[in-house]
Amino acid sequence: MSDQTEPAIPTGITTMKRIAVLGAGVIGLTTALKIQETGKYHVQIMTDVIPSDPKTIKYTSHWAGAYHVIDEEAGTLGEEIQRKTFHEMWALSERGSPAEDCFLRSKQTHYFATEQSRPHYFERMPNFQEVSKEDLPAGVHSGFSFDSVTIDVPIYLNYLLKQFLAKGGAFTRIHIQHIDELLEDGYPPFAIQKEIEAGISSYSTSAPVAYETPAAVVVCAGLGCRTLGGIEDLDVYPARGQTVILKAPWVRSVKVYEAPDGTWTYIIPRKSGNVVIGGTKEANDWYPKPRPETTRDILERALAICPELAPPEVRNKSSGELPKVEDLIPIIAEEAVGLRPMRKGGPRIESGFWKGPGSNGQRVPVIYNYGHGPEGYIKSIGSAYIALELLEKIFPEELDPSIITVFG
Repeated sequence: MSDQTEPAIPTGITTMKRIAVLGAGVIGLTTALKIQETGKYHVQIMTDVIPSDPKTIKYTSHWAGAYHVIDEEAGTLGEEIQRKTFHEMWALSERGSPAEDCFLRSKQTHYFATEQSRPHYFERMPNFQEVSKEDLPAGVHSGFSFDSVTIDVPIYLNYLLKQFLAKGGAFTRIHIQHIDELLEDGYPPFAIQKEIEAGISSYSTSAPVAYETPAAVVVCAGLGCRTLGGIEDLDVYPARGQTVILKAPWVRSVKVYEAPDGTWTYIIPRKSGNVVIGGTKEANDWYPKPRPETTRDILERALAICPELAPPEVRNKSSGELPKVEDLIPIIAEEAVGLRPMRKGGPRIESGFWKGPGSNGQRVPVIYNYGHGPEGYIKSIGSAYIALELLEKIFPEELDPSIITVFG
């Protein structure tokens, strides 16, 4: 110890449990935020990539189209997760909300090539209506409309990170190869030196840096869970999704079409004026770049259900010709590819314990929340509350009944 005066330790600093969250996609950020918001934990996100970095195929959440629907069977946990997420996103999208610019409230119309039975799962959405037969496009047999939100994902991801940091969370840019790295006599991201520099620790700056093993690890590593040592979940696999982003601020409503072969075509406007059109769902396809032939196919399919994608000056021509793919080329902002983290058997949201070689014989709690595939945004908030509930059950002295009863 040095002779310098030691700073006081704020009340509670020595009892706050440290939680490591692996991954900073929409699932990792949302889960970390909900845990940090309780005020009972110090959460550290560990990640290779953060939302403000240049786009990379390693970070799936940047590439999502991101609109919300509730389409799971009523009364199931999946439906509860979707519903919880929708209600919170709907509130976040209200005028005057700090997150207002992340969302666009809009009408969504979903078309089907086959007849749909009633009652339909979309009937749980606000202002649900069945599209009349005379208003259906050629080849479409049924359709429904309702109100929902779309998410401008680059803005929303940064909003989540800023909220997390503002509430006392922290992140470390690091590549974790094996979960044991966090348990080997503590780990540098949990160094008490951090608190020394912040003036909130009784350790002097001349003392050896001490490390602390996290009280729990939360795994939200998405596709990385396939290769992350200690997890190595081979049920996780990529579903390649290719989209095209257009500059088309005149389009303000969502349109989706399910073809007879199961192909989905979607038009997703964002508040910024960009419109995401897609898409594809290619299982176990790791190719990271847009394929030109796929881009053209997407543009053709999108125009078939939404001719108004073409600029107004094109549609107002007196010739009466329908818009062509070439009319959309000048307004392409970006061609995008993302690898959705699918999982055989569905998402993994559960808790367990890990005993690594460096954990001093201790069993460290691990919470798993990954494998949501194309529903990362749709299930982000609801699944984060479940992860928090699992954490609270591990540390019953921290129990908050208002959180535990979220899912009744």
